[in-house]
Amino acid sequence: MSELCLTLICPPAVEEKLLDLLLLSPEVTFFTSTATAAHGTAHDDLDQTEQVLGRARATGIQVILDATDQAALLAAIRQQFTGAGLRYWLTPVAEAGEIA
Repeated sequence: MSELCLTLICPPAVEEKLLDLLLLSPEVTFFTSTATAAHGTAHDDLDQTEQVLGRARATGIQVILDATDQAALLAAIRQQFTGAGLRYWLTPVAEAGEIA
């Protein structure tokens, strides 16, 4: 089985809705979320504090999923979050497991 790590950078305005989608998605069995700072965002999209700091508040989410589920999950995300400012990338997972 080939696994992927889907990394999402999510603006605060849609964080809860995206986390809910992931929790309810049968393709997703494990993910993490952490507060993060996004750099490289368009200056006009930043509030005044973010403009001074040079970074935007965001949530970083990493989802481990089977490669065969990638298309379905991304389609569901696109359907609900087009234009919301989500960024993503996919990377292969060389190895994953639980330390028992």
